Amino acid sequence: MSARDKRWTVVDLFSGAGGMSWGFHAHPAFRVAAAVDAQKSKPSRSTLDCNSTYQSNIGIRPLNYDLQEIHPSELRQAVRREGKLRNPTVLIACPPCTGFTRTLPKNHQEDDPRNSLVGRVAEFAAALQPKIIIVENARELIRGSFKSHSVNLIAQLQRLGYSVHADIYRLDKMGLPQRRERAIIIAVAAGLPMRTLHDLWCGWKVNSKSTTVRHAIYDLPEVSAGQTHPADPSHASSAVTDSVLRRIRSIPSDGGSWIDLFADPRTAELATPAMRRSVQANRVNHFSDVYGRMAWDMPAPVIKRECSHVGNGRYTHPQQDRLCTVRELALLQGFPEDYRFDGTSRQNAYRHVGDAVPPLISHQLAWVCSWILGGAKPKPNKFILPNTTLNPEDILQDKTSNSEQLKITAPKAD
Repeated sequence: MSARDKRWTVVDLFSGAGGMSWGFHAHPAFRVAAAVDAQKSKPSRSTLDCNSTYQSNIGIRPLNYDLQEIHPSELRQAVRREGKLRNPTVLIACPPCTGFTRTLPKNHQEDDPRNSLVGRVAEFAAALQPKIIIVENARELIRGSFKSHSVNLIAQLQRLGYSVHADIYRLDKMGLPQRRERAIIIAVAAGLPMRTLHDLWCGWKVNSKSTTVRHAIYDLPEVSAGQTHPADPSHASSAVTDSVLRRIRSIPSDGGSWIDLFADPRTAELATPAMRRSVQANRVNHFSDVYGRMAWDMPAPVIKRECSHVGNGRYTHPQQDRLCTVRELALLQGFPEDYRFDGTSRQNAYRHVGDAVPPLISHQLAWVCSWILGGAKPKPNKFILPNTTLNPEDILQDKTSNSEQLKITAPKAD
C-alpha cells in the first residue's frame, strides 16, 4: 500500500465487464488497481468490447493482453506500472468457463485448449505474489471430466506456499435470484487464516422469496420487443421477426415451454423443424428451455453468454411477449440496478451479463478477503451489495445452520 492510499489492492485477470471487480470496488477497504482482458469473442465475430464497459463502471481501463501468450514477468511489469503497486493484495483470476461447462456436450470428451489458462493462474501468482487468490468457474472445473486442470492448479499453489480451499456453491442460497452452481477456489498465503463463503454464511440463511424472478424484476416498467425504455438504455429488448413473435405469444406465461405449442394443432404449426424432430423422436425434454418463459416464483435459469435470443434458452419474459431486457438479466445476474452497459452493442451487452461473475457474490468474496486480512466477521448488512435484488432484511438467522446447504461438496483430488 502507498502512504497516500491505505486500501488493499486488487488485480483482476480475465476481467470481462467487471462483475468480479465490482464486488471489491464497492468495498471501502479495497482498490481495484489493474485489470486485464483480451476481449476475445468467437473467432468469426468482432471484439467483445468488454473493456469499455469495465471502464465505464470501475473507472480504469483494463490492459488488453492475451493471458495465454504473455510472459508472467511482462505481465508483472505492466500491472505494477498501471496499478502503481509492487504486489497486489488480492489476485482475481476467472478464466473462460466455455471449455468446462456441462451445457456443451463436447466438453465431456474434448479438453478445450482454453482450459490450459487455469494452470497459468499459478504462473501469474508466482510473479505477482498476492496474499489471496480467487478463482471462479463452472462447477466442472473441480468436478468434470477435465478436473485435472484444477488439481494441477491447486498443487502448484500449494508448492508456492498457499493454503487452498475449493468447493462448489449454489449461488441462490447466497441470495442470487438464479439457479447457478459455481466452483470457487480460494488460496491464502502462509500466516493468513482460511475463510470461505461457508464461514461467511454460517448462522444465516436467505429467505427463498427473495431469490425469485418476481422479486427481482416484477416492478420494472413494461417494454415491447425492439423497444428501449426512455429512462434506462439498458432496459431494452431486442427486436424479433414476426414468426418468432407469434411463437412467443403462443407459449403460456409463467414458465411455459416450446413443448406447450404441441397441445393445440393451431400453435403446433408455429414449431421449428428442430422442435418437430424432437417430438417425433419422443425427446420432449430435448432443449426444453429453448423459447421457454421464466417462472415468476422461481429463481431464473442459468444465464449464459448467449442469452441474447429466445432460441438460446429460457430467456423469455414470464408474461410480456419478448426476450428479457439487458437490465432484467443483469439484475438476475446480481448486478446493481445502475450498472452501465450502454457503451457497446446490445448483443455484446447481453454477453457481458452472461459472462460475468455476479457482483452480488463477488462483494461477499470481498468481505471474506477483508476478514482473512484481519477484519472482523461481517454481518449481512455489510456483505449484501447495495442496489441489487437482495436486501439485508432478506437474510434470516439460522441457528441450526453450518452452511452445508450452500455447497455441493466437490470430490477430493486424486
